[in-house]
Amino acid sequence: MTALSDKAQAFAQLHTAPEILRVVNIWDVVSATAVAALPETKALATAGHSIAATFGYEDGENIPLDVMLDMVGRIVAAVDVPVTADLDSGFGNPGETTRRAIGVGVVGANVEDRVKPLAEAIAAVEAVIAAGEAEGVPFVLNARTDVFLKGADRPLDDKVADAVERGRAFLAAGATSVFVPGLLDAETTRRLVEGIGERRLSVIGVPGALTAAEYEALGVARISYGPQTQRVALTALQDLAIDLYGDGVIPSSVRALN
Repeated sequence: MTALSDKAQAFAQLHTAPEILRVVNIWDVVSATAVAALPETKALATAGHSIAATFGYEDGENIPLDVMLDMVGRIVAAVDVPVTADLDSGFGNPGETTRRAIGVGVVGANVEDRVKPLAEAIAAVEAVIAAGEAEGVPFVLNARTDVFLKGADRPLDDKVADAVERGRAFLAAGATSVFVPGLLDAETTRRLVEGIGERRLSVIGVPGALTAAEYEALGVARISYGPQTQRVALTALQDLAIDLYGDGVIPSSVRALN
């Protein structure tokens, strides 16, 4: 596991660099190799929602774990950069799921709390970290809290306080960073960074969000894009199909990426 351990350590260091870590989410081998071919790519992240959709499953651990890990393993084998996987909430056993993910070459993961009781969420983080230690890999956990996704009607101050409390607890349990998905404006981001720590917060790029450079200036460690990248690709495909049905032609600017 020495090579995998080295890759995990290198991936962890990207989170504390002065520049924000920009991770473009991918969902299969061809999307992974297309993004990995770019010199700017330092790491890749699988999008669980997108992999599930690829196989015809709804998001939320409806895809069989074996199917998901098989695709993740194929992605890892096709690229040289570190790969972190979306493991949802751990498929009922965060430690064992992490062990199996490491077995296919993954060096990090997102694991979400789904706003479960804090003690239960901390135990899941501890199980993930322990699995990495048992495999000799300093696993890079991007511990996700869903307080902004599942608390739309709650006061903002309460959501920020909960995210900070959970984030600090996850870091204390061994997480590398804390993922707070949601549409975060500059002031909310500043408060989260202040409470969780500089270069510890991970965010998602969604329509209407700040730019990566703006998040970087606020002290954010990492930005990823979840299912948005697949949606962009599918939008382009559907738009092309509409054009072709209207007597269009394949654009000359198309690159042979497969």
